[in-house]
Amino acid sequence: MSTSEIPDPHMDQQRSAVVTGGGSGVGRAVAVALAQRGWRVAIVGRRAEALAETVRLATPHEALLWPLVCDVSEAPQVEQMAQTVLARWPDLELLVNAAGTNVPRRALVQLSLEDYRAILGANLDGAFYCVRAFLPAMRQQGRGTIVNVVSDAGKWASAKAGPAYVMSKFGLAGLTQSINAEERQHGIRACAIFPGDIDTPLLDKRPEPPPESARARMLRPEDVAACVLFCAEQPPHVIIEELLVRPR
Repeated sequence: MSTSEIPDPHMDQQRSAVVTGGGSGVGRAVAVALAQRGWRVAIVGRRAEALAETVRLATPHEALLWPLVCDVSEAPQVEQMAQTVLARWPDLELLVNAAGTNVPRRALVQLSLEDYRAILGANLDGAFYCVRAFLPAMRQQGRGTIVNVVSDAGKWASAKAGPAYVMSKFGLAGLTQSINAEERQHGIRACAIFPGDIDTPLLDKRPEPPPESARARMLRPEDVAACVLFCAEQPPHVIIEELLVRPR
């Protein structure tokens, strides 16, 4: 049975979500998959034109997607975005942190301070800022799910990923564990999804982008989106704390 066919006991009520990185890759796939399941989704990203394309791809469910331009690495922008979302959806139920980046010159001997800060800002700081912004509302209503799209680089360092990316993903895994350690008593749960290689535009930022033959063997963004839905739509008493998924 596919994820889209799994009965959802909450589908008789409108459910709300925020997805970062919604302009491409996994974030885009998650937003579209949630809309197909009947969720209303605020899609967050830096580029308005990319968010508009995500909305278009969600047809015929595009009315459920709400594009919001925001750079999650900037705390004031995240605070403003969260205030805007919560003014419309005070019962927000799901936050998916899928924004992320890397750089071509990522090896330890090459990595500049500027690129280091940009990677940590997008991959880790942005997730923390979003959690910090939405956590009070989730605590007030006594429920909420936070899904952090990490990477298997958050479990095992690799030269392929580079130290800044690895550090950000280890940190994101730690953030997920901290949420569960502190917030489960308030009805809030967090899941860290650790995908292997995914065929997304981020591959083009590798020092040597993989050929099409290699990309064909990788996970698809839709595969990871299915994992997000699986975690988000579990009964409230279930927490899937970690999910490791790799291509066969």
